[in-house]
Amino acid sequence: MQTHSKVVLFMILSLATLAGCGGRDDAPTAEIRPHEMTLHGHTRIDNYFWLKDREDPEVIAYLEAENAYLAKQMAHTEELQEELFAEMKGRIKKDDSSAPYELNGYWYYTRYVKGGEYALHCRRPDSMEGTEEIMFDGNAMGEGLGYFALRGVDVSPDNKLAVFGVDEVGRRFYTLRVKDLATGEIMKDEIRDVTANVTWAMDNRTLFYTRQDPETLRSYQIWRHELGTDTSKDVLVFEEKDDTFSCYVTRTKSDKYLFINSRHTLSSETRLLEADNPTGKFRVFQPRQRDVEYHVSHQGGRFLVLTNLHAKNFRLMECGLDQTWLANWREVIAHRDDVLLEDVEVFNDYLVLGERFDGLTHLKIMPMDGSASHQLDFGEPTWSAWNAYNPQMDTETLRFGYTSLTTPRSTFAYNMKTRHKELIKQQEVLGGFDAANYQAEYLHVPARDGVLVPVSLVYRKGFKPNGTSPLLLYAYGSYGYSMDASFSSSRLSLLDRGFVYAIAHVRGGQEMGRHWYEDGKLLKKKNTFTDFIDCGRYLVKEKFTSSDRLFASGGSAGGLLVGAIVNMAPDLWRGVEAAVPFVDVVTTMLDDSIPLTTSEYDEWGNPGDKEYYDYMLSYSPYDQVSAQAYPAMLVTTGLHDSQVQYFEPAKWVAKLRAVGTGDNQLIFKINMEAGHGGKSGRFRRLEEQALAYAFFMDLVGIKE
Repeated sequence: MQTHSKVVLFMILSLATLAGCGGRDDAPTAEIRPHEMTLHGHTRIDNYFWLKDREDPEVIAYLEAENAYLAKQMAHTEELQEELFAEMKGRIKKDDSSAPYELNGYWYYTRYVKGGEYALHCRRPDSMEGTEEIMFDGNAMGEGLGYFALRGVDVSPDNKLAVFGVDEVGRRFYTLRVKDLATGEIMKDEIRDVTANVTWAMDNRTLFYTRQDPETLRSYQIWRHELGTDTSKDVLVFEEKDDTFSCYVTRTKSDKYLFINSRHTLSSETRLLEADNPTGKFRVFQPRQRDVEYHVSHQGGRFLVLTNLHAKNFRLMECGLDQTWLANWREVIAHRDDVLLEDVEVFNDYLVLGERFDGLTHLKIMPMDGSASHQLDFGEPTWSAWNAYNPQMDTETLRFGYTSLTTPRSTFAYNMKTRHKELIKQQEVLGGFDAANYQAEYLHVPARDGVLVPVSLVYRKGFKPNGTSPLLLYAYGSYGYSMDASFSSSRLSLLDRGFVYAIAHVRGGQEMGRHWYEDGKLLKKKNTFTDFIDCGRYLVKEKFTSSDRLFASGGSAGGLLVGAIVNMAPDLWRGVEAAVPFVDVVTTMLDDSIPLTTSEYDEWGNPGDKEYYDYMLSYSPYDQVSAQAYPAMLVTTGLHDSQVQYFEPAKWVAKLRAVGTGDNQLIFKINMEAGHGGKSGRFRRLEEQALAYAFFMDLVGIKE
């Protein structure tokens, strides 16, 4: 047990060093306390394992010392940060609103008020000309709180009640309450420390919600609550006992069924129950099988099943309402080697397919009357398109979303019969933005093994590829999540100062199909990192930038990528941002008591198996830190992060300080009031963006 006097002494010594003169010499240092871990005959020494205890005053003192050091190191950029923040905030319409959608006779939308950090959740009866009802005022609810998140808002089928969840810490534990929308009264029902996944049964009195394990945060139980009863009488209707699976509850778009979905990296299982019979027993749609994923939708007299059964890129099947097991599935859309079938939006008379090929998303309209299908044309080199929220089944109108590196986020209404397209909402960008001032490109970069890696990039027109421009390269590359090209008004602050921005669509995502994901996971994970490095070298070779002006950025699992590439190619990068980075892979994947571990063995491997242990160890950023000169680095985390625990980047920074060589800047920002997503609020999160941009700009001498 550490004494109070030692804690005070630690703080005094740490802060005293901060009064010194700049450079790495005055950076805070964490005490070395060797912690020995032996597995498979191999012993690892973790000198900073003690930073894991967030209740230890010495840990908090160290983190606060790091924040103080960052403030000192970046003090000369304060004016630039303020200028950037003002620019970013100034481009955002203060009283903006979302695209409204119609459901059960009401039009729903969110809107902001000038000076507000949080959204107002509103609705109007009959049309947007009806009288506005403010269901929830996020600003009033979040007033005075360091962190506030409102999630899980769901209106009862009879339009009278709304359930909602509030998190005031950032660790994604929510308290669910119910509001009477006619009287404004908050009912006595209060369900604490659960997820924000909640849905109504069709009786307007029964709620189904998901509870997470308090340690691992795995969503593993579905409970039933009847309004007006004490929560101690809530009924556990399902528990996911396999700790590699998580579960959640939904109601079908048709309102006919409730689904309990169990998900695992490579497998899934659905249970169903008629939504008007909430006390009934859920039944299994199709028992889970290893490596078989399926996703169920309801349409009229059939279920549609999107599955990878004998179909790496997925295919669409159908079955009867009472014949759901696999033997009864019939093919509707066959598997294609060159097209990944990602999504199916169901209407009474149409299906809308979300397809991906050549790294880009496409929407295809498929009429149920047997007439010809057609595909929407977007007409740009790189983009992102998706099915927006379409809660109604009986309509010919598809709402879809679209954005690109030069086109702000847009929502369209598309008549699937007449093919008439109407823009119903586009993000309004203030401050004189003109899309014609910017140019996007879509490249295919050869990786070292001959595979072509797509790269989306954007710059201000007038850019010349002569090696003098700074360039920020971003990627994620895990879980099969595809990082599509999208617009960012904040990013304009970089582009207008001469930066090029690029997204490397590396393996580990799913941009080029399911094989793209499989070639960037488990024992092929290093492809993710080498793809990114090869993209960076290509951009330097083609003079989009130079190595002394090339920057890298990634967050969460993308932070793992960043951590790996600075070990593997430290001299390629001028500077790096690692946001909430997953960098202590082996230790985390050996600890099944912390969030995400058991559910991710099929992503990273189980280090209990020596083959996976050795492979993870060979790329784990924390384990691979060595005595070499690293690029300038900005690392960020949140003390209450529930996905990548704060101690991973804290330990990594401590080891980089102790082992790395050279004089490049290494600074660490810890948000003491937030979790994985950083600060809450519409504008406060821009402060962290401004810090990162100022960090990049300072390194290339941009002062304003």
